[in-house]
Amino acid sequence: MTLQELFGQAVELKLLRPLDARFALTLVGDDAAATLAAALLSRDAGEGHVCLPLSRLRPELSFEARHESLAQALFTAAGHPDDWRQALLASAAVSEDDAATPLKLVGDRLYLNRMWQDEQSVARFFHDGNRVVSQDASQLRAVLDSLFGSATQETDWQKVAAAVALTRRVSVISGGPGTGKTTTVAKLLAALIRLEEAKRPRIRLAAPTGKAAARLTESLGNALRQLALTPEQQALLPEEAGTLHRLLGAQPGSQRLRYHADNPLHLDVLVVDEASMVDLPMMARLVAALPHHARVIFLGDRDQLASVEAGAVLGDICHFIGDGYSAERARELTQLTGCPVPGSEKSGAEALRDSLCLLRKSYRFGHDSGIGRLAAAVNRSDKAAARGVLGEGFEDVRFWPLGNLDEYARMLAGAREGYARYLSLLRNADAAPEALIGAFSEYRLLCALREGPFGVRGLNERLEQVLMRRGALARPQSGSRWYHGRPVMISRNDSALELFNGDIGIALEGDEGIRVWFPMPDGSVKSVQPSRLPAHETAWAMTVHKSQGSEFDHAALVLPSRFVALVTRELVYTAITRAKRRLTIWGRDSVLEQAIITGTERRSGLPALFTD
Repeated sequence: MTLQELFGQAVELKLLRPLDARFALTLVGDDAAATLAAALLSRDAGEGHVCLPLSRLRPELSFEARHESLAQALFTAAGHPDDWRQALLASAAVSEDDAATPLKLVGDRLYLNRMWQDEQSVARFFHDGNRVVSQDASQLRAVLDSLFGSATQETDWQKVAAAVALTRRVSVISGGPGTGKTTTVAKLLAALIRLEEAKRPRIRLAAPTGKAAARLTESLGNALRQLALTPEQQALLPEEAGTLHRLLGAQPGSQRLRYHADNPLHLDVLVVDEASMVDLPMMARLVAALPHHARVIFLGDRDQLASVEAGAVLGDICHFIGDGYSAERARELTQLTGCPVPGSEKSGAEALRDSLCLLRKSYRFGHDSGIGRLAAAVNRSDKAAARGVLGEGFEDVRFWPLGNLDEYARMLAGAREGYARYLSLLRNADAAPEALIGAFSEYRLLCALREGPFGVRGLNERLEQVLMRRGALARPQSGSRWYHGRPVMISRNDSALELFNGDIGIALEGDEGIRVWFPMPDGSVKSVQPSRLPAHETAWAMTVHKSQGSEFDHAALVLPSRFVALVTRELVYTAITRAKRRLTIWGRDSVLEQAIITGTERRSGLPALFTD
C-alpha cells in the first residue's frame, strides 16, 4: 500500500487528523521519509508538543504501541531510514539553517518552522533580553522592609520574589494556591511606584482569559487597598486587568494584532497572571510586542496544566527553579531582603535562574485542610498519601465511586444540589444578573474529557435533562437551545463584543426576551443577544483545562470510568486547586491512582536553549 493509503487508514482509526495527512502530503509529498515525519510532527503539534525528537521516529513509539501492524507498515513505506537526520535533510521541505522551509531540523529535534521561530524568540527574551535593573540597594531595602517587615531568620519568599522582580527586567513568580502571589505583586508594585514615582510608570495587568482577568482585577485591587499609598501613587495603579488578546489588540475576524514588534505596546510594566495558560505562540507574540525598556512580571503555578495549545512555557522556565540562585545573586538578595537566601554551586542558565522565585508557604490551606494535603500528595505523585487523605474523613474532601448507573445518578443529584442556590435564585424575578452570576460561580462540575457520558458534552446534556424533568429549569421552546438560566461558555474570541474564549455568561429571560449576561473585568456586567454571540456551548460542566484561572467554593471532579492518557497528575492537581472550601471527586480508585503517577509530557527544546 502507498503512504497515502496508509495515512487514510490512520485517519480512520483517529491516529492522525485529516489535517496531519493533508499537511504532510501537500508540503512534503515528494519524499516518503520526510512525509511520514511531517505527519507525525503535525499530529504532535496538535497534542501540544513543540517539536518531535528523532528518537521517537520508531514504529513502537509513533502511536504509543497501538495498531502496531499499521505503524510498521507506515515505516516500511517510508523506507525505515537508518539515519533519520540524513533522510530528512535530503528533502527540500527540511533545512537546518535559516532557509524558509516548512520544517526545521535543529540537532535531533524536528520543528514546524513557525514553532521553531517562536521558541527562539521566547528563549532570547527570557535569556538575552533579561537585563539587570540597577537600584539603590539601601533605598530598595528600606522600601521592602516597610512593605514586608524587617529582617527575619526565616526566609520570606514573598519578599525575595519582590526583590527579584525589582532588580530584573523579566521575572517569574511561581507558587501554588494560597501562597500569596497576588499579595506579593501588590507589594512589589507599591515598591516600584515608591521607587519610581517621578517617572510615572505606565502599568498594565493581563491574563489569558476573561475570568482570570476578572479575578486578577478583584484580588489585586483588594490587596492594593490594604497598602499605605498616597492618592498620587494610587492613581498610577491600573484599575482593571484585561485579556492578553485585548492587550495585544486582536482584530475581529483576523489573526492580525494591533501591537507587535513594529508597533509596541504603550507600557512600562506588565503583570501577566496565570502564566501557565500562555502557549508558545501567544508568548512569542506577547514578547515581540513589548517595548525594550518594559519590565514584565509573570505569575503562575508551575504545577498546573500546561496551555491547551502548543508548549509549556512556564513549566519549561520553572524547570530551573530547583537549581537555585547563583552565589552572587543569593548574596545580593540576602542583602536586599535581610533574610537568608541560599545560593547554589550549579552552573548553567544563571541569567534565567536569577530571575525566578518559588513561593513555598500556603496561607490558604492549613494542616487540617484535606484539599491542601491532597493537592500536595498528588503534586509529588504519592498515591499512598492521597489514598490516606481521602480515607481520613476530612470535611472539605469527599471521594465517591462512579462506575454503575446508580452511582452516575447519585453524581447528577450531587450536581443538582451543588447548583441549588443558583437554581433557587433563578425563580426570583427580582434577582440581579450580578447575583445570579455570582451564585453560579460557587459550584462547578469539572471533567477530564470532552466527549462521552463522563465528559463535558454528555454531562451537560444529562444534567439539563435532570433539571428540566424535576422542574428546576424551564424547557426551551421547540427548536431552540435557549432557556432561562442556561449557562454558556464562549469558545471563540470576539474582540468587538469584548468576549473571549473561556468567558461564561448566563441566559436570562426579561422584557426584551432572552439576553446573555457576562461579567466584565471591571466588575460590571453586560448583556448580549444570543444571535450575536460567537461560538459557545452550555457550561454546567467544563473541562479542567477551561477552569484554569477560576476558583469555586465547591469543585466536583468527574473522572472517566477507565484511565486515558489525558488524565494526568497535573490535571488532577489543577482540579483540586480550583476548590476553595470543598472538593468532591467522582471516579474509580484505579483511575485516580493511575492519574496521580502519570505526568504530562510536553516535548520542547526551550530548556536546552537556556543551557546551550
